[in-house]
Amino acid sequence: MTANSNPSEQQNTTFSMDDFAQALEQEQYDYHFNKGEIVKGKVFQHDSSGVYVDIGGKSPGFVPLSEASWQNVTNIADILPLHEEFEFLIIKEQDSEGQVKLSRRQLFIEQAWDNLIEIQEKGKVVQMLVTGVNRGGVIGQIDGLRAFIPRSHLIEKDDFEKLIDQSLPANVLQIDRGQNKIVLTQRDLARSAAMTNLQEGEVVQGKVVKIQPYGVFVDFGGIAGLLHIKQISEGQISALSNVFKIGEEVKVVVLEIDEIKNRISLSTKVLEIYPGEFLEKKDLVMETAEQRLADKKAKIN
Repeated sequence: MTANSNPSEQQNTTFSMDDFAQALEQEQYDYHFNKGEIVKGKVFQHDSSGVYVDIGGKSPGFVPLSEASWQNVTNIADILPLHEEFEFLIIKEQDSEGQVKLSRRQLFIEQAWDNLIEIQEKGKVVQMLVTGVNRGGVIGQIDGLRAFIPRSHLIEKDDFEKLIDQSLPANVLQIDRGQNKIVLTQRDLARSAAMTNLQEGEVVQGKVVKIQPYGVFVDFGGIAGLLHIKQISEGQISALSNVFKIGEEVKVVVLEIDEIKNRISLSTKVLEIYPGEFLEKKDLVMETAEQRLADKKAKIN
């Protein structure tokens, strides 16, 4: 204290413990928690309706049982143990008592959406747990999010029931966060698997799925190759519909696999012993395809 100070000035500048406590209480009271924000808090109490969390406010935050996890909760202590700190999403701002409603479930869901969007952008594979089926495809869960794989995008297209409770790998086809819509596809996986089973210069068996004026498309379980009209036979072909039928099983030789252009070129002409043999003796050529190709390779070598 200086010689010029007086007792009244000293008293006015004194900050007591009561003042400190009041200021701390005021600071807590003025602490605003906004809906949609993420906060950290420590669990300090469980009861039959939920969990109480210290988040530094006037009153504790509250997590209803339904918001504790995206999965069904049987024992809340296993999900949110006492004295442990977690992140929570604010789903309801302070009430008249200053209490804030919190959620772990919705925090997980928001993070799951972000992860799924990143997976789609990078073209990665996700795992969907199948929970139900309908005429259009299968329904499932990805980290709490509901997803759907249409029948036409499934590898297994017949017995849907056996897929329930199975985890299916798939790529993300469509995401609409606002509509809570997630559509997946297994087409790319089927194509990749089929591509690994194909080798240039080998005989493979497939199914005719489309007939065009310029050639026939043959499917190998998720991937199709083109048997061009010029690669069918050395003989003259008046109409491809007279040679092939949709759904027919055929053996063909893989001429070229162009992964960049996503194109597979096929041939049956290389199996002919004489020009036009395939058109005259198609069944025989099919039955002996492997031996015919081996004989041709042996002659070349």
